[in-house]
Amino acid sequence: MQGLNGADMAFVIFSAALVMLMTPGLALFYGGMVRSKNVLSTTLHSYAALVIISVQWIFFGYSLAFGPDIHGLIGSLDWSFLQNISLLPNPDYSSTIPQPLFLVFQMMFSVITVAVISGAFAERMKFPAFILFILLWSTFIYDPLAHWVWGNSGGHAGWLKQLGVLDFAGGLVVELASGISGLIAAIMLGKRKHTRPEPHHVPMAILGGGILWFGWFGFNAGSALAINGTAVNAFLTTNTSAAAGAVAFIACEWLINKKPTILGTLSGAIAGLVAITPGCGYVAPMSAFLIGLVGGTLSFFAIVFLKSKLGYDDALDAFGCHGVAGIWGVIATAVFATKTVNPAGADGLIYGNFALMKAHLIAVGACTAYVAVGTFVILKVIGLFVKLRTENTDESAGLDVSLHGEKAYTIF
Repeated sequence: MQGLNGADMAFVIFSAALVMLMTPGLALFYGGMVRSKNVLSTTLHSYAALVIISVQWIFFGYSLAFGPDIHGLIGSLDWSFLQNISLLPNPDYSSTIPQPLFLVFQMMFSVITVAVISGAFAERMKFPAFILFILLWSTFIYDPLAHWVWGNSGGHAGWLKQLGVLDFAGGLVVELASGISGLIAAIMLGKRKHTRPEPHHVPMAILGGGILWFGWFGFNAGSALAINGTAVNAFLTTNTSAAAGAVAFIACEWLINKKPTILGTLSGAIAGLVAITPGCGYVAPMSAFLIGLVGGTLSFFAIVFLKSKLGYDDALDAFGCHGVAGIWGVIATAVFATKTVNPAGADGLIYGNFALMKAHLIAVGACTAYVAVGTFVILKVIGLFVKLRTENTDESAGLDVSLHGEKAYTIF
């Protein structure tokens, strides 16, 4: 077909598959860090996100996020149920891959975002409430945010895109949004009975963390939507920031707790991955190293000190990793971005451009406020119809048995 590039199509298909693999990877990462009696319910959160959001996305989610613009705030429903979508490229997003492929690639972003949020309230949310939450949250929070930052139809773009905000692979839309939402949800649901349980299967979490790191290359490099220098730079900056984040987290553990840990290593790597996500296609590799170092350090202090100081029960540190490092990443992009890496971007603060920093600070404030208020309202509305929090007896017995009637492990 006219305009299609086979190499770019193969690259984006592979990248979409990598991003899809991140959801089972997250299930393993989260599942290994909870108690054995809650591993299946925690894992099910990730797979339920994959199932439900896949349907929501083709019904109307994609149209709301990327469809014809309405006042820079939301896409229209012109593309709902895949109407008016052909196998030809949509030049507003890519001129070398078919629009359905772009749709699938972006679908996996929406899936992993709501799956990440579940870590904040692990071991204590009723499953019907979770189903309603991810459906409503994706529709009323994620889809508008995606349009604000990435929406572009016929010369009419989302308002943050018009403002000049740079978010290569989802620092605002995925990371900041999931982290802030997780924090609000954790506070509203309240603490677990035991807020510091031992992870029941550390090797499972290690495998999941490694899969996340692997999948992140599709997440970031794939966002170039073509095999080109920008994709290569995104690949390199992604790995560099992840390594730097791990180094920073280990160093903090060693200095303060006197013992480096494997879960700390993975948490630092994920913080580095989160921090580089918005800028991976706009910053140089050495800037990525600095971004990862700061991201890993900030996440360490958020997880170890801020959570304890403020008393919220962010069970699996969705806010500590994704929220804190995500905010830093958006700000860091405005500092280190350079047109020498990507002419389609902009020069950042260290190159004398304060306008980009101003735009990014506005974006952080607007997105944080929208996500926080929206999450609060959604949970309050759901609470009018179904109970959000599990019963104490269910929590004591474990959600695997009490909510789903199955056990992960049987000892003979």
